[in-house]
Amino acid sequence: MPLLGDPGHGEMVAALQTMAADLPRPDCLLVVTAHWEADTVSVSSGAAPGMLYDYGGFPPEAYTLQYGAPGAPAMADRVRAVLGEAGITAAADPDRGFDHGTFVPLMLLYPDADIPVLQISLERSLDPARHLAIGKALSPLLSEGGMIIGSGQSFHNIPLMFQADNPDVQKINTAFHGWLDRVVLSPELAEPDRESEFESWAQAPFAGTCHPREEHLVPLMVCAGAARAAARRRIDYSVMGIEARGYIW
Repeated sequence: MPLLGDPGHGEMVAALQTMAADLPRPDCLLVVTAHWEADTVSVSSGAAPGMLYDYGGFPPEAYTLQYGAPGAPAMADRVRAVLGEAGITAAADPDRGFDHGTFVPLMLLYPDADIPVLQISLERSLDPARHLAIGKALSPLLSEGGMIIGSGQSFHNIPLMFQADNPDVQKINTAFHGWLDRVVLSPELAEPDRESEFESWAQAPFAGTCHPREEHLVPLMVCAGAARAAARRRIDYSVMGIEARGYIW
């Protein structure tokens, strides 16, 4: 819907387009997508990924969207190598196309589609400690021209997104984002404490309400593990009237 002009996603579109101006141009985009889960972490390794329209019930034009960025087979090998050095087995998937967790934000961030893109799956366990470790293992790639993008959403309860005019929903969301901002943005929070907060994220205020299933939150943990520091900037926007966040390290 952000790509089809839906007014409820207008702030998201503006936030992503503005965010691109605050980011350096990388040699490769490593997208940790909430829309790919595997038994072991997997990386897309094809040279020319196709499109994966992993949704249903949308207007016909949603199934004609194209993002023609090249893949990154050499970086896929490097990703698997650094994960292996950390004791994390990673599989290559030469057939994986760009899912909407990848092509929707990238069509807004980098519409020219001229930067190679590599997708990284979540592990099906969605274990926070495991995904923090995956992020730590990927950290060396940040100095090798890679940019890690955690593609999810800071609030992901779809039924409640249609109740944005309910004050109780807004209070629930505000409370959870208060916790999330503190954990992600506080420079005085020691890294072991930050990791402990993520590992016990389900104890945060209204965590299970804002994330009935945590696949949209876990990509953030990969980024936090890679950065090993507080984020430097918060991006504010709303989706269908519901407060949301982006973070830049």
